[in-house]
Amino acid sequence: MLDTMGQRYSKLPSELFADADTFDLMVMEVALKYQKYLSDKANGKVDNSMFDQDELLDRLEKVRNG
Repeated sequence: MLDTMGQRYSKLPSELFADADTFDLMVMEVALKYQKYLSDKANGKVDNSMFDQDELLDRLEKVRNG
């Protein structure tokens, strides 16, 4: 992780040890996963069937209606 963060943010591992925290790790992980998702989507590798549209609409209605 330190190597990935160092490359992404142009920081030395010692700088990350001194300044980074778990929030930084979470942000990096989410950013990398989203980047992979966009790449997979562009290459047609995303399985859209994992999102059940009816279930998502039901959940949205529950949130809107309280």
